[in-house]
This record gives sequence, structure tokens and C-alpha cells, in this order.
Amino acid sequence: MGNSASQGVAAPSVSAAHPLTTASAATASGEKPKCKACCACPETKRARDACIVENGEENCLALIEAHKKCMRDAGFNI
Repeated sequence: MGNSASQGVAAPSVSAAHPLTTASAATASGEKPKCKACCACPETKRARDACIVENGEENCLALIEAHKKCMRDAGFNI
């Protein structure tokens, strides 16, 4: 059903929904992340985005939560 046209396009509603920057993302201890949000956790981000594109957000909650955990562990407040 037209999936071939959307295969090369990342899910903008997901990746653009988290416009975190190093200036606004800090841990409770005041420690800033070592990289920008767009560069953090590429493995979990890639798996999450692919799952959402192929299966829909409601079917990828475990991968979404895994990416959130990775981002928090990297120092982002999400």
C-alpha cells in the first residue's frame, strides 16, 4: 500500500517531536550531555524509527521506551 515511497523517509512526527538540545537537556545533577540529542543512542533510535514506520507507534512501545532510557542514561531530560 505505497510503503515503498515512505521507506526512505524517517518518521518526522517521532524524530521531530523531541527537539532536545544540549542547552535544555541536563540531568538532575546538572551534568550536561556529551553530544546533541540527534547524535545520541543511534542504535535504539534506528530500531525505534524502523519499527514505527513498519508497524505503527502503538506496536513499538518497548523500543520507544528503550530509546527513552538510553537518552536519559546519556544525560537528556526526557
